[in-house]
Amino acid sequence: MKPHLAELLGEAVAALRASGELSDGLKVPIELEHTRQKAHGDFACNIAMPLAKAAGVQPRALAERIVAALPASEWVAKVEIAGPGFINFFLTRGAYQAVITQVLAQGAAYGRSDRGQGRAVQLEFVSANPTGPLHVGHGRGAAYGATLANLLEAVGFQVHREYYVNDAGRQMDILATSIWLRYLELCGETVAFPANGYRGDYIWDIAATLHRANGDALRHPAAEVFADLPPDAHAPGGDKEARIDALIARAKSLLGMTGYRQALDTGLEAILGDIRRDLEEFGVHYDEWFSERSLIDDGAVERAIGRLRAAEQLYEKGGAVWFRSSAFGDEKDRVVVRENGQHTYFASDIAYHMHKLERGYERLVDIWGADHHGYVPRVKAALGAMGHDPEQLDVLLVQFAVLYRGGKKLQMSTRSGEFVTLRELRREVGNDAARFFYVLRKCEQHMDFDLDLAKSQSNDNPVYYVQYAHARICSVFRQLQEKGLRHDPENGERQLSLLVESHEQELMATLARYPEVVEAAALNEDPHQLAHYLRELANDFHTYYNAHTFIADTAEQRDARLNLITAVRQVIASGLGLMGVSAPESM
Repeated sequence: MKPHLAELLGEAVAALRASGELSDGLKVPIELEHTRQKAHGDFACNIAMPLAKAAGVQPRALAERIVAALPASEWVAKVEIAGPGFINFFLTRGAYQAVITQVLAQGAAYGRSDRGQGRAVQLEFVSANPTGPLHVGHGRGAAYGATLANLLEAVGFQVHREYYVNDAGRQMDILATSIWLRYLELCGETVAFPANGYRGDYIWDIAATLHRANGDALRHPAAEVFADLPPDAHAPGGDKEARIDALIARAKSLLGMTGYRQALDTGLEAILGDIRRDLEEFGVHYDEWFSERSLIDDGAVERAIGRLRAAEQLYEKGGAVWFRSSAFGDEKDRVVVRENGQHTYFASDIAYHMHKLERGYERLVDIWGADHHGYVPRVKAALGAMGHDPEQLDVLLVQFAVLYRGGKKLQMSTRSGEFVTLRELRREVGNDAARFFYVLRKCEQHMDFDLDLAKSQSNDNPVYYVQYAHARICSVFRQLQEKGLRHDPENGERQLSLLVESHEQELMATLARYPEVVEAAALNEDPHQLAHYLRELANDFHTYYNAHTFIADTAEQRDARLNLITAVRQVIASGLGLMGVSAPESM
């Protein structure tokens, strides 16, 4: 309904410009809002206020001229001017009844638009380091990213979903060394496992795979492995970072790059395969899994550093190479090449974002964990220093999800291996509840995930409440068949004027909002708007269900009401589909 009213207002403003009452120079977007009180109509527009000053008249007087110039519409009952110049529209019953016709005619296309005009968006999300299984925090980023991608496509953007595989760098070295040390234990060596190593049971599993493939070929005596290393964190003067770095260097020295790479790749293959399976089973799919290692192999990292150096944005200090990120709004300058000549993670990230833009994407959306907030200004700074527009990059920070069971918070620690995996969560509450719960709040808000609520079959469980509305509608049609009756949609179309009950009016008004909710959720990157809309639509339906009989005695009223709830079923299924949640026919 909004587009129709906007079109009417556009024609009125154009008519005033043609008559000379408004200047052609001033362009003001037409914005319509739902009124908060029925006494003020259905929609309100304030366009007279920003136009009034340029026109040299009072806003209310200009509003009167705009209203006088409005074309007639069968869907507008009356128009009133309120306050300093608000234009309030009161719609006819037929306006909302026409929404049913629109939903049924368009089917799954209802709510979709071409607002994005095919513009290319690269959406990178999850991108967890392949150093362990996905945990519940990753799950929130996965559900949020997948839903946002679906929403952007629904409003006409061309979306490329990408997972950035951090298969190079220090964390992968720590992983490879942790696997090798567990492998040595399987060979019979007594190992003092480093405080900074990866300790989860999955490391033992990978080490066992390495041992089955190599036997004792990669074995070295523990005394040789740990000789003359810096003390670990628990020892006086110990340094866990120095200890693990020394162990990494020792592993590379003793195994050689071939043996070391075998340990690393065994871990990478196992963990990345596990991540892929988890995400696929969670209904999260990617167009590309992009390797960080490929940026190094094809020279993209060196090329990015070269571009910064050519722009005179690098300098040397203390044997390292620094980027002048503070000149672009960062709190301090950042190292891109360490004293030992190794690139930093930041250097790879610069190259990765440069590579994204070189692939032709007009807009980049990164979904990161909230602990990466300090990274945003430095990446934007690097893009600006290379001559790109930093505003092409939009970074969304997803807060951690905290699990509760029986009112008690569950503890998590990824390095120690004591964490709840995404797989465990899915097994406990199911994909649907996990996907829905994860997007119930704005991504930057903390989230408490109540496992007991997610599993409950109650009206307090939002996903159950919405899915039950869909299943209830399906049950109505099963009851219709059991009674030996049939639904005649064409007759229902002719009888829509019979839908005059207040519950029907509320339900039709909510249905009419679906396209604007989808668009707002996509453009504002707020999938939670869709989740809350579906709860509202389900509530309107359940209230209607409890107050009225759908299988009415007369075919006229019965078919009209069945048309209405068919439209509700279609919109619920469509909205749940965008969220990656099923729409069951029975529960």
